[in-house]
Amino acid sequence: MNKNPIGIFDSGVGGLSIWKDINQLLPNESTIYIADSSNAPYGEKSKKKITELSIKNTELLLAQNCKLIVVACNTATTNSIKKLRETYPIPFIGIEPATKHAAINTKTGKIGILATKGTLASELFLNTSEKYRGDVEIIESIGTGLVTIVESGNLDNAELLLREYLQPMIDKNVDNIVLGCSHYPFLSSLIKRIIPPGVTIIDSGEAVAKQTENILKDSDILNSAKSPGEHLFYTNAKYDILEMFLKKIRAANYAIRSL
Repeated sequence: MNKNPIGIFDSGVGGLSIWKDINQLLPNESTIYIADSSNAPYGEKSKKKITELSIKNTELLLAQNCKLIVVACNTATTNSIKKLRETYPIPFIGIEPATKHAAINTKTGKIGILATKGTLASELFLNTSEKYRGDVEIIESIGTGLVTIVESGNLDNAELLLREYLQPMIDKNVDNIVLGCSHYPFLSSLIKRIIPPGVTIIDSGEAVAKQTENILKDSDILNSAKSPGEHLFYTNAKYDILEMFLKKIRAANYAIRSL
């Protein structure tokens, strides 16, 4: 089983930001990635619909003998990972806004979280953020429209929206901004253009990659082969957008198929 692939799914291409960190840390692991772009964004759907889509993606990955599944979508994690873990016998790794990291490292006592409506309204996020609200002020902003722009591949179109969503955080003097959606790291260069110097941008990619490594070791399913992994990417949208992002993150040894 240790040579079986790692499964990864997201509402689209955003989870490639997570895939990149996993691949850098675990280059010998093979992966199968599902980009459910025709259903993006998940963040504006009901909890029931998000769970249905997450189950569908999970079962597609299980049918290809994945040994572990990374839910590379904040909205899918915060709304459905509990159900997935209760239903299926393999390890699941989720991704949620790095509120704890931002809260621990703030000097101004104020942090910003940019995420989807579905993530910010979820029980998991609310429970996590409540642990830190007594110590820090959390300024939340719903990134409506940002996922759609990333999925289009025209990233510069996000600048006006980003300025609108980030300004309340800037006005409050936040020193850490959490990107609470796996699509948003692809907008980091635009965000850096807008925020003051010294404000730290935080995403979850490295932490998720490290957790993936830990679970593979603990479950004794780490691939011991020395050769580079092979990677299969599925999409139910246009190949060219997925291909563009794969080139952006310098992916290699991969194939793309229709979902």
